Amino acid sequence: MQRQAEQPVRFGGTHQEERPLMRSIGRGMKGTCPNCGRGRLFRAFLKPVDECSVCEEEIHHHRADDLPAYLVIFVVGHVLMTGYMMADMVFPLPPWIHLAIWIPLAILAALLTIQPIKGGVIGLQWAYRMHGFGGEAGERPAADQGERHP
Repeated sequence: MQRQAEQPVRFGGTHQEERPLMRSIGRGMKGTCPNCGRGRLFRAFLKPVDECSVCEEEIHHHRADDLPAYLVIFVVGHVLMTGYMMADMVFPLPPWIHLAIWIPLAILAALLTIQPIKGGVIGLQWAYRMHGFGGEAGERPAADQGERHP
């Protein structure tokens, strides 16, 4: 049994401040800095800022490459396919009318969800201290990632 005064031994360096996962993802989905929640996360539609203008948290080293697009395809595809199948059961329409309805809806839904999902992925990476968000000294810059040393 542990006494109250005893603390468990923690290996792996110094204690780092906790970064709440859901708060970080939520702030990213709102397009704000995952650290402070006040600075803007995007300077253009899908281009994140290099650093937060409020807290100066560096954001340039994120790696939200293809995951946001995959998540948009997954979410929008499932929602629209469910809507299509339910609508087809209630209102049997010719295929060209379904195409005229569902293709614009798919494009609109994808455009409306890609930025919040990308912000959420950046918030997830920040919360888990991935890809340089932890301030590790051993991380290599992005330019050195492709080089191999014998």
